[in-house]
Amino acid sequence: MSGLLGITWLEAGAVALATVGMYVALIVLVRLLGQRMLSSMSSYDLAAVIAFGGIIARASLGDAPRLGGGVVALVTLVALQALSGLVRRTRWGFALIVNRPVLIMAGPEVIEAHLRRCHITRRELNSRLRQSGISHPSQVGAVVFEASGALSVIRAGQPIDPELFETVIGGEALLGSAARD
Repeated sequence: MSGLLGITWLEAGAVALATVGMYVALIVLVRLLGQRMLSSMSSYDLAAVIAFGGIIARASLGDAPRLGGGVVALVTLVALQALSGLVRRTRWGFALIVNRPVLIMAGPEVIEAHLRRCHITRRELNSRLRQSGISHPSQVGAVVFEASGALSVIRAGQPIDPELFETVIGGEALLGSAARD
């Protein structure tokens, strides 16, 4: 057993490089396809996330995974998470890495173009509305698809602070109605 816990230094470098490559590829895909990719809306989505993990592990560790390779990949992922946390604190980094929230409903009106953009079906939206205790669209003040992939439901009649919606794509639809109230 030569090198670092069963792998050579060259193999450790290859594992770290592959891990960085897969991490960057996943961030780019999430950025391009949107936050829906990582939200937990159905068992199919969960299966996809598990498959992503398997693919990343296989690409990072190669054909013969060893403890040393796993440790290198894990340390690399933790370091990448810490680095992305620091980058997200900057204005340009936040804009580069994090998807903006999207307004899905303005009052009782569903914004169909935003549903399509976020890859959300009416059934999924209706399910989330029911989970939030909404029994009729007239009870909805707004629904926002957050950067985390979660749907936030705001009941009708709640005051809307413009600052909370200034970065929401489509948020101006709410701000206009709040200004009239």
